[in-house]
Amino acid sequence: MKKLYFLVIIALAANFSYAQNDPNAKKVLDAVSTKVKSFKALTGNFTIKSVTSKGKSNGTKSGTISMKGTKYILKQGKSEIISDGNKTYSYDGAKTITVASADDSNKSLTPQKLLSGSYDKEFNYKLISSTGNFNEIEMKPIDNRKNFSKVFIYVDKAKSIITKAKVYDKSNNILEFSFSNLNTKANLADNLFVFNKSKYPKDVEILD
Repeated sequence: MKKLYFLVIIALAANFSYAQNDPNAKKVLDAVSTKVKSFKALTGNFTIKSVTSKGKSNGTKSGTISMKGTKYILKQGKSEIISDGNKTYSYDGAKTITVASADDSNKSLTPQKLLSGSYDKEFNYKLISSTGNFNEIEMKPIDNRKNFSKVFIYVDKAKSIITKAKVYDKSNNILEFSFSNLNTKANLADNLFVFNKSKYPKDVEILD
């Protein structure tokens, strides 16, 4: 389920104000920030394609995402991650739920971090290409303790929304995310993001 954390590349909604970064990339990302912050809630489908550093496919998985402010739900098969903005509950699809602070995300990209604007000095970024219908931006974490080495995001020029991302780990394996059926006018109740143990198997083990 850790791989699912990268899904939130779709919500790159922070203010990228690191002075030494590419101003052309900043202009694109600021537009994304303004657009995403205007959404009350968002739902959509995602596809994850895993590729090894040698170009071999490790398969494709799909799921759904629902987001509202700092709250989110990610579902992939029987697995699920739900965050109420304070705590994150990760269900492995069997009998274990792991509980962690929503801020406990120093090594991964999470919805809270991407929406909070607290990481504007955590990346070096530059505009790689602006041909066609998308702007391609490369982002590299300044902190080398992150569990990824670089991220390429693709921003739809007309919509100012990120529709695809490629995340490279330290061994150059790639997780490629693509998004579809995005509903930026979703009406989601707050209680949708409240953890309810009764929804899961009776013998589920909760680890915190």
